[in-house]
Amino acid sequence: MPVNYATPAVDQLFPVPGVRLGVAEAEIRKKNRRDLTLVALDAGCTVAGVFTLNRFCAAPVQLCRKHLAGGKEIRALVINTGIANAGTGEPGRQTAQASCAAVGELLGIAADQVLPFSTGVILEPLPVDRLKAGLPAAQADLKADNWHAAAHAIMTTDTVAKAASRRVTVGGKTITVSGISKGAGMIKPNMATMLGFLATDAGIAQPLLDKLVREAADASFNCITVDGDTSTNDSYVMIASGQSGVSFAAESDAGWAEVKAAIIAVSVELAQAIVRDGEGATKFITVAVQGGKTIEECRQVGYAIGHSPLVKTAFFASDPNLGRILAAVGYAGIADLDVDGVKVWLASGENSVLVAENGGRAAAYQETDGARVMAQAEITVRVDLGRGAAQASVYTCDFSYDYVKINADYRS
Repeated sequence: MPVNYATPAVDQLFPVPGVRLGVAEAEIRKKNRRDLTLVALDAGCTVAGVFTLNRFCAAPVQLCRKHLAGGKEIRALVINTGIANAGTGEPGRQTAQASCAAVGELLGIAADQVLPFSTGVILEPLPVDRLKAGLPAAQADLKADNWHAAAHAIMTTDTVAKAASRRVTVGGKTITVSGISKGAGMIKPNMATMLGFLATDAGIAQPLLDKLVREAADASFNCITVDGDTSTNDSYVMIASGQSGVSFAAESDAGWAEVKAAIIAVSVELAQAIVRDGEGATKFITVAVQGGKTIEECRQVGYAIGHSPLVKTAFFASDPNLGRILAAVGYAGIADLDVDGVKVWLASGENSVLVAENGGRAAAYQETDGARVMAQAEITVRVDLGRGAAQASVYTCDFSYDYVKINADYRS
């Protein structure tokens, strides 16, 4: 079960004018499950995306990058689960292209106006004929208020669908932001094994949207880790339809700060939901690092703690074996770190316990205090590096027996 997370109800996910979603059962890998999503965009939308840094990136990722760089107006997205179409070489690229061509023919647009996305098992061919056969049903299902169904249709090992919405008022007009994401395992920044899709009816000029999607990813999806594995298919795409009647061309425009904050808030909620639903997770852990010289070194320390199997298994067992945290701070790669200046706290709610200072265990620390915090479902590890004013947070979860079971049986 996810840690303190439930899928929002249908009426809590707001339609975004200019964006319609439809789902279908295409039997990509398994029968009797929604596994194909079609997203149709009205003319006038701007679209931007960020993608995995894995050099073995999947065929659809390669094609998405190419289509976005081509400069044509993007009019549709096609998303399948079950098969990742990664590690499939030239045949995989042809399959991704065939998917785009089929959507283009169905909607009366060019193939390079379509962005393809796949998630699932790597090194297996995508059954494109099944995908094509499922497209008419997905088209027939297209509607603006279908975010809830689409959130379910992009799941793989997720136990819950992940979605979020916000509304803000600018100049007397309401702007809507809605998004969905999927992911539970093979999660590590740059980006995580995840798909994320966010849409707003604000009008956002292409250069501004290109900058925003990177900033939103850095504040959200690039701050999460479940198991330290960077996937082949990670994609986060942002759509701005402009149909609210409010448009932004520069960061100095009135109302931009509020809209940007809402978009980042939805991104963070979607990213944190992935960690809360991490495969086998029983605890949601925030690693908050402060006192660094740079944000980058704060993240370096946060990732070292968040990736450590020893730290994560200790949290699962509620075992305050907290020397593991100090060890992770020490090997994070800060060559000139003065460990005598480092402080570490464990916190949950109002309960905060100083664990380490002056190069070792805090004088007042009692193991019973640490165990009490670690028994909670939501925990913050706070680290002060004592060398500057920078700070950053990383979100992670524990490792349980179920993580091994889920991944051992993933293809079954």
